[in-house]
Amino acid sequence: MHPRDLSDHVAYEAGRGIEEVARELGLDPDDLVKLSSNENALGPAPKAVEAIEAYAPSVHTYPKSSAADLRERLADRHGVTPAQVWLANGGDGALDYLSRALLEPGDSVLVPDPGFAYYAMSARYHHGSVNEYPIRRADDFEQSAETVLDHYDGERIVYLTSPHNPTGSEIDRADVETIAEGTAEETLSLVDEAYVEFSESPSMTDLLADREDVAVLRTFSKAYGLAGLRLGYAVVPEAWADAYARINTPFAASEVACRAGLAALEDEEFLEQTLETAAWAKEYIRDTIACPTWASSGNFVLCDVGDGTAVAEAAQREGIIVRDTTSFGLPGCVRITCGTRQGTKRAVAVLNDLL
Repeated sequence: MHPRDLSDHVAYEAGRGIEEVARELGLDPDDLVKLSSNENALGPAPKAVEAIEAYAPSVHTYPKSSAADLRERLADRHGVTPAQVWLANGGDGALDYLSRALLEPGDSVLVPDPGFAYYAMSARYHHGSVNEYPIRRADDFEQSAETVLDHYDGERIVYLTSPHNPTGSEIDRADVETIAEGTAEETLSLVDEAYVEFSESPSMTDLLADREDVAVLRTFSKAYGLAGLRLGYAVVPEAWADAYARINTPFAASEVACRAGLAALEDEEFLEQTLETAAWAKEYIRDTIACPTWASSGNFVLCDVGDGTAVAEAAQREGIIVRDTTSFGLPGCVRITCGTRQGTKRAVAVLNDLL
């Protein structure tokens, strides 16, 4: 017996963790600074931690009421109905739900190159094929409706990322509307807003008030510091929101995750500190590092270091973990997550010595 043909599938390559690098290099984990996975440098929202501790004794129960409460809270925030909020086990879980709801075998999707690998992975898991549109370094990674539509060929889902990972660029609201207008009625324009809290641009969830062909992806992993709990969601058009009940994995968002999410939404002081820290770190990196960088609306900076693999490996030996972006198709670069002031300064100093 064998699994189905998985030759078109590739493993997701995550940023390396502190424990992994420490064991490999024989270093003390406490001496390492991890700036490779765009995690929140301040940790989780304190109110979320309190909720995790408070609800830990209740993990023997299914999260039905907490999930309903969180969907209602998010619906209020985004001006939609609770049915339009599809909670999931992380943003990647929401991507799977959308693929499950929309893709028939043989359908295709259009993804950015470079971009988040799981867009294509999720489509292939659901028997879809994948086409790409470029986000070009020569254009400073500008995102435009013209480029997307030039490569559009009737795909069922068009993936848009704003802010874009790993470059930090954004796509204008007008371009999203142009793409939605310029694609077929049965094509979904999906805007991934995993990093939108760090941007000065507003969310595009309000587009759903007038459109049935736009959806938005959000997560608690970045700004709220809950990456380890795996909590994300999609905001979908009201016309087909009831599909969630038919494709939802039972209780995918756990009791602890839902309660932590509810608490994190109320921790405005923590969110403000997170955004201030990221803004300072972005400015410091771009002003201080001895290599070209690109403007970023996320909590990271893409840096042109010449040889991303060599620099990332050398930095690890000095206790600094940054992301080699070769797997994104950008072998000359590394991506640096915005850290604390101390961690960011140390990282830049190490990288400048290497450069």
